[in-house]
Amino acid sequence: MSVALFTLAQPCRHQEEIRKSRFLAVAAPATSPGQALAFLREASDPAATHNCWAWRIGQDYRFNDDGEPGGTAGRPILQAIDGQAMDRVVVVVTRWYGGIKLGAGGLVRAYGGTAAECLRVAERVPIVAMATLAFACDFADLALLKARLHELGAVVDGETFTAEGANLKWQLPEALVDEAQARVIDITRGRSEARRID
Repeated sequence: MSVALFTLAQPCRHQEEIRKSRFLAVAAPATSPGQALAFLREASDPAATHNCWAWRIGQDYRFNDDGEPGGTAGRPILQAIDGQAMDRVVVVVTRWYGGIKLGAGGLVRAYGGTAAECLRVAERVPIVAMATLAFACDFADLALLKARLHELGAVVDGETFTAEGANLKWQLPEALVDEAQARVIDITRGRSEARRID
């Protein structure tokens, strides 16, 4: 059984002071590496001592210690993302040095803990696996098909018209593919069949 994954509903932040150093975690949803990198540029403070970060988008992930000792900042932030069952998320933890050295263990706890708390208190939404279906239909069936597929949470992903009707592509939750395919066959009385194209 797979673990349910979540992403952030919106950007969030959490700040802590640890032995005179200030740590600010800023997190946001990200659906692509480019979007994650753009957020990193926006959220980092060039005047801060360190801007350490991590992001995960499915099997793709990156992290950076930004000058802190290797493995004490970026990896703990990534572990916080994974530990909170998050995906499609980017986190930047900015540190303003306060004059007291934390040591490797202290840095791991500070970066990982600040990131984890930021994600723990954030508003999250479940990630729903999506599928794409394609089919053709007559004009006579088009309105009813659209209404019945919208009931399943499906959205039109592409639509072209022909002399006889329409060629449609729909995105919908993967768990509802069988139901959507049955509705297409039922409404068109077997003249049309939806096939997965993802």
